[in-house]
Amino acid sequence: MANVFLAGATGFLGSRLSIELLRRGHTVRALARLGSEARVPQGCEIVQGDPLRTDSYREHIAPADTFIHLVGVGHPSPAKAAEFRRIDLASARAAVDAAVSTRVRHFVYVSVAHPAPVMKEYIAARAEAEEAIRGSGLNATILRPWYILGPGRRWPLMLLPMYWLLGALPATRVSARRLGLVTIEQMVAAMARAVEEPPSGVRVLEVPQIRQTS
Repeated sequence: MANVFLAGATGFLGSRLSIELLRRGHTVRALARLGSEARVPQGCEIVQGDPLRTDSYREHIAPADTFIHLVGVGHPSPAKAAEFRRIDLASARAAVDAAVSTRVRHFVYVSVAHPAPVMKEYIAARAEAEEAIRGSGLNATILRPWYILGPGRRWPLMLLPMYWLLGALPATRVSARRLGLVTIEQMVAAMARAVEEPPSGVRVLEVPQIRQTS
């Protein structure tokens, strides 16, 4: 069983992933800011800290063998470009540094599908975080969804006819698959499986691979 340190356990994805990891028998230590402890799923061990400051939580990572980083700005939009660098990228770099210093065996990071015609600043911040992971020497799994469907996040279902058309055309088929939609259930299943089957080196899971794990 894995011993997981999870940054972002109170969010849309992290809360569901925590519950699934616990169900599978793994140990989860959840990083939570002051005042958000009540939102951490029951069964997790709570670590109070600031994801932007490694000194606030580094000493609480051990004995984790897996570090999952899910911290980021909620509901990304082009208007939040500065926040992507100040929160998403900064917290990812802090997490990588903390994982290296505590000799974590496996680092799991949710990036975003790229290249893409929109959300360039968001993609750039996530791509820089990927570079930091690759440069760290950590064994890592990087997942690249484009949009995760779930409660309150189902409006992109209206785009399914367009996805079908783009997927049927040879010129756009690859892009349509890479920028396809995944469900929250598929993401949780893919991440849980990644925890249970850590790679040697850096493994990247694009949308087609994320869908296959469910």
